Amino acid sequence: MTDYRDELAIARAAVAEGAELLASAERGAVQLKGDRDFVTDLDRRIEEHIRGFLDRETSGVGFLGEESDDGSVDPGTGRVWALDPIDGTSNYVHGLPLCAVSLGLIQDGVPTVGVVSAPFLGMEYFAAEGGGGFCNGRRIHASDCGKLRDAIVSIGDYATGADAEPKNLRRLGITTALAAGVERVRMFGSAALDLVWVAEGRTDACVSLSNKPWDTAAGVVIARESGAVVVELGGGAHSSRSDSTIAVGRPLAAQLLGLIERVA
Repeated sequence: MTDYRDELAIARAAVAEGAELLASAERGAVQLKGDRDFVTDLDRRIEEHIRGFLDRETSGVGFLGEESDDGSVDPGTGRVWALDPIDGTSNYVHGLPLCAVSLGLIQDGVPTVGVVSAPFLGMEYFAAEGGGGFCNGRRIHASDCGKLRDAIVSIGDYATGADAEPKNLRRLGITTALAAGVERVRMFGSAALDLVWVAEGRTDACVSLSNKPWDTAAGVVIARESGAVVVELGGGAHSSRSDSTIAVGRPLAAQLLGLIERVA
């Protein structure tokens, strides 16, 4: 198994600098980049800063950033950093603390290193393949909840844009089924936090039906290294090319996936 300790140290240092900017810098202008989809000057500033850091420290590794993606980088081939400079920008713009800097290293489509820092919550999550998951230096573990009725499940944002209505019919179907069968359904507005909170056992599962590698790469490896099952819709193996992400504590996996399969 490859030793990723050096890459993890670099990722943690890069994200720490980004998180410091997120916590202290001015937001700057807010622009609309799609239907109800925002970007701030600070999103771009953090991305540029972290990309420069990674270029210096890991020359030759590809880079995929939410605010600079032009479709030229294939996260399924070679080594690629995947960065969301502010995961949960809408939360951030509205003054909600549920936002984070999320950085993952992908090797041939598989996330191998992940760091998620939520500075307004004082939380730093990290993992490297084979080394376990951690929050603020403490080892973390996914939930051992074994009954749907006892589970808290978070669901990703509903779709926006021209084709949102048919996409949201599926989301609403899953939400309705979850609401009838689990203890509580939550929507946090940050894919990175959805995943690391499953990793930590704060929630028992999360379901996202639309995501990009920068949304999930870091959280996926942290969840896996903490004992969670991470798959795509239908239960297939999750990769950087997956367009859906389900993370769940192992004892609950069969029940949750069965429920989703019946309604999705």
